[in-house]
Amino acid sequence: MDPGVIQPRQQATSTAAATTGSVTGSAASASATTSKYTLPANAAPGEIVFTLPPLQSTSYYKIASGEYITFGWNFTGLYVTPTSLTVSAACENGNTYPIGPSNGVIPGNAQSVVWYPYGYQTANPALPLAQATYTLQIWGDQGPSAAPTAGYLEANSDMQFALYTPQPYTPLASGWQCTGCGGALAQFSAHPASVALMTTLLIVFLSGFTTLRRVWI
Repeated sequence: MDPGVIQPRQQATSTAAATTGSVTGSAASASATTSKYTLPANAAPGEIVFTLPPLQSTSYYKIASGEYITFGWNFTGLYVTPTSLTVSAACENGNTYPIGPSNGVIPGNAQSVVWYPYGYQTANPALPLAQATYTLQIWGDQGPSAAPTAGYLEANSDMQFALYTPQPYTPLASGWQCTGCGGALAQFSAHPASVALMTTLLIVFLSGFTTLRRVWI
């Protein structure tokens, strides 16, 4: 190993709790690595590789009591550990919400964060969470728009997820109605093709009944 080259750091693991979530990593902010040594000539920017939830599809989560969301990741190619990470959820409606404790700022070597959307919703009625799709954004000390730099963490916005509010159960005896059923039936009945289909079925039924009656007689 070349002593003049900064080596990637191993990430420590522990847990800190908060009202709106928790974070796995150092209990105190990690200090950014500063060194007189140079990076390898072929060093690439450090990257985040998500482990939770899977990136292959959009995950849907309820905004409800007791429902938590865990976002997990690993680092690759990271030579300079950031002092802190900023984690936020950018909604398609234009609003941005902090993820986890400390207003979305967590230790730089953290590898997961647990978010409690219902807790955030309750504590922030002026900026409620929307039922929509969100993009998870994570960046280090250099900010969300900094140009990729060899060895330093590159901002990531690969993860998408969706939030929804479950509707309370209403029994039939309390007046539950299918809001779309009546309209769908009316459209079916009024459509010319529907009328023709019903006429054809009636003719086939009557013809078959007549044939069977002749056989019986």
